Amino acid sequence: MSEPSPHRHHALDYVELTVTDLDQAKRFYAEAFGWQFNDYGPGYAGIRSPHGDSGAEVGGLRLDQDVRPGGPLVLLYSADLDRSVQAVTDAGGQVVNGPYEFPGGRRFHFTDPSGNELGVWAER
Repeated sequence: MSEPSPHRHHALDYVELTVTDLDQAKRFYAEAFGWQFNDYGPGYAGIRSPHGDSGAEVGGLRLDQDVRPGGPLVLLYSADLDRSVQAVTDAGGQVVNGPYEFPGGRRFHFTDPSGNELGVWAER
């Protein structure tokens, strides 16, 4: 009998961000959020699950010449939004909206050094 799959039907399974400088992107996300990576050569790095080395990858950073504006907005959760704002700016990101209140809590949007826009939210 096979192992049950850790993937859930119709659930967000993997997020891939296009970046213009892979080393800079890895440094930024490691400093701002503590992310760790699996390197697959000069053009790709897998984002490790926050559940340790045994967890599945949750996404990747893909090197390309251009970052497409728009696309899906990825939201991260934070237990301390103000601390996350500081971590993003300290790591070289730019807050582009917020922090602001919304019915479920507070959030802000930022751009990483390649220009990808992401959001971070926290409960009230």
